[in-house]
Amino acid sequence: MEDKYRLELIGITYNQIESGVYALILQQVGTKRRIPIIIGFPEAQAIECKLQEIKTPRPLTHDIMLKIIEEFGIELKYVLIHRLDDGVFAGELHLSDGISERVIDARSSDAVALAIRCGAPIYTTEDVINEASFDPSEKRRPMMPPPPTPFVEINNDIEKENQTKTGYDKMTIQELMAAMDKAAKDEDYEEAAKIQNEIKKRENNG
Repeated sequence: MEDKYRLELIGITYNQIESGVYALILQQVGTKRRIPIIIGFPEAQAIECKLQEIKTPRPLTHDIMLKIIEEFGIELKYVLIHRLDDGVFAGELHLSDGISERVIDARSSDAVALAIRCGAPIYTTEDVINEASFDPSEKRRPMMPPPPTPFVEINNDIEKENQTKTGYDKMTIQELMAAMDKAAKDEDYEEAAKIQNEIKKRENNG
């Protein structure tokens, strides 16, 4: 089998031009090389909810998958991100019940969403590293460059403008917590994630 290269999830960036389009940013462990994978809003929401530890009133699809895996004593050993002949990224779930192993085909976004819930490692192939990765310090950049830290808008002016529109910058921590809980109950997880970002920024600033 081809050598595997471990990846870590850096975060998700938002396309400020085309609404509803996001990029999942994975980085090769031990290097600065990153791989952007274009995903849609539902997949971005599933990943972001887990990374931001947003508690949803009802389990999301990947939370149900995790529960099924645990109840049947199955282990997600790792996921492998590769590319199909048409250039689209795909994922493989490598599962084991302790006796036999199975490989299940999956979308790359679903594979990552499940991996971060199971604590399973994410790998890719040498071909993907060579063909699809980039170094942020190099001149060649992808269409949707990653932010310096996870879930930070690329354009700080746009971020400040969004904060002003929502009024989050004027709310207290207690008000933000209440607003986040309400957004989660309303299943508006994108808004809940934005509020969570504001809370974390204030915590980081002391």
